[in-house]
Amino acid sequence: MSIEIANESGVAVDTDAVLAVARHALDEMGVNPLAELSVLLVDVDYMTELNHRWMGGDGPTDVLAFPMDEGSIDHGPGENAAVGGEPALLGDIVLCPEVAAKQAATAGHSAADELHLLTVHGVLHLLGYDHAEPEEEREMFGLQARLLSSWRSTRSR
Repeated sequence: MSIEIANESGVAVDTDAVLAVARHALDEMGVNPLAELSVLLVDVDYMTELNHRWMGGDGPTDVLAFPMDEGSIDHGPGENAAVGGEPALLGDIVLCPEVAAKQAATAGHSAADELHLLTVHGVLHLLGYDHAEPEEEREMFGLQARLLSSWRSTRSR
């Protein structure tokens, strides 16, 4: 699994842990081990610009996911590998540590925990999950909680 990470946020972040939780989520979801993912951590100004340009939102958001062409995604062992064995390009996850820190304070957990949650959330969006409808939200958030729980249990061993 190729996961590239770039921290351009100006905030100190344990990028190894962000990579580890992304890898865990992709492994647990049965994504092709040749898949490629990019994670970018940005400042509030850049996240505000991205949110406005791509989502029509005002102000910064916590996470954005930009999936590549869905036809190239290998969703798991039930599907054939990418044509010619080429790696599937899953897409990009953009995180804003400053927004995550504010949300973490409100939720009563650490900024690191919030970034891990947002990373898994972004991975699930890249894999086609959404939370626009109540049933979709229950499925996606339940899966997100299960993936985070299993990741945390592997780290505590």
